[in-house]
Amino acid sequence: MQEFPKHPFRTHGGAPVPHHKNTWNAPSAVLPPPERVIIPMQQHIGAPCKPTVKKGDHVYVGQVVGDNDAFVCAPIHASVSGTVNSITKVLLTGGQMTEAVIIDSDGQMEPDPSIAPPPPIKSKKELADAARKAGLVGLGGAGFPAHVKLNVPDGKNIDTLIINVAECEPYVTSDHREALENGKNVLDGIYKVKEILDVHRVLIAVEDNKPDVIQKLTEIADDPQKDPKDEVRVLALKSRYPQGAEKVLVQACTGRKVAPGQLPADVGCLVMNIASVSFLASFMRTGMPLTLKRVTIDGSAIKNPQNVIVPIGTPIKDVVEFCGGYKSEPRKILMGGPMMGIAITSDELPILKQNNAILAFDAREAQQYETTACIRCGRCVAACPMELMPTKLEKATEKKDVEALQELDIMTCMECGCCAFSCPAGRRLVQAIRLGKSYVRKAGKK
Repeated sequence: MQEFPKHPFRTHGGAPVPHHKNTWNAPSAVLPPPERVIIPMQQHIGAPCKPTVKKGDHVYVGQVVGDNDAFVCAPIHASVSGTVNSITKVLLTGGQMTEAVIIDSDGQMEPDPSIAPPPPIKSKKELADAARKAGLVGLGGAGFPAHVKLNVPDGKNIDTLIINVAECEPYVTSDHREALENGKNVLDGIYKVKEILDVHRVLIAVEDNKPDVIQKLTEIADDPQKDPKDEVRVLALKSRYPQGAEKVLVQACTGRKVAPGQLPADVGCLVMNIASVSFLASFMRTGMPLTLKRVTIDGSAIKNPQNVIVPIGTPIKDVVEFCGGYKSEPRKILMGGPMMGIAITSDELPILKQNNAILAFDAREAQQYETTACIRCGRCVAACPMELMPTKLEKATEKKDVEALQELDIMTCMECGCCAFSCPAGRRLVQAIRLGKSYVRKAGKK
């Protein structure tokens, strides 16, 4: 039997980013049904879905509107009831075009009549099948289909389940509110996954800047009505970005290091986001697939920052209007946190399954400073949690030296931004590394 660590293990690098957790103590608000939703067919890592409805069709909440037979894919469901306005194409934040189903809401939010609670889930296959049917993907931002992660390959012995509540990005508090508002649901999901996967140790990993979450989840986990042999514990982690990154989290919780090219399952761990495990419990109880998402709306340009529960596919501008609109002209809008989020060109884009925040900043906070020459201080190397050498990666990218980029393990970089945050010269290191990765991928295709 695995013992529980009394303290987190030390990890390399990281950055002391400011917290700016402005919305942590405000209960989540619920957005009224929007007039229209835009449902892209690419809301996960893997193959995009194909529309299963056509213009003029009436759809219900929870009805499948997109799917694909590919293994690494998750079905997509209508988040409102109404009429399919059109099947069109939209440009996603990553620069790729994808099909999208446009639905005009009837305001009724009628659930699909065929939805019913799934039969009792007792096997690993049934759990993975349920996650796929629910359309569940990693809700912490990665968007990896949950059924793929839960479909643990034969020969992989999972002895530790890690629930990620670190939420280390500045501003973002959607997982914080999930823990406070749905703590019992979270624990129900944890115990169900633990039982089915036969995992004997569960660590709920929370950064120590969330004492209320630690207290809440500890109280529920230590419920005297539960079997005292239940091995579920809350582990308080040092508050240091990027503590919530999967590989960093595994090392902090267990001391095991996930090598380049490996997954947590290779070292006996399964990592799930708190919102993902909470939703899984809800799906087992109701049968309603993933149609809603809690999103943090914040930033210096937002009038009333708050967490909002919205139908997936709602245009960002509608959610911002619900929060009082912009109090100043937004110079930059981010989908996600300020460290790893993607800047978007329009607030007409929709909320996706894996969105956990929309941040809008005014001109002062969005100001970019001129870069200066590298002074070879080594701060980027010290900050890199993957123990890479960002300055050398930048140089190799400038030279388009694919061989050097591969030798420097560029594909190991998780683009957390610690290097750029720590750089006194303001070097655009993450952008350079992303470009370098594209050179390596192109060379691989050739």
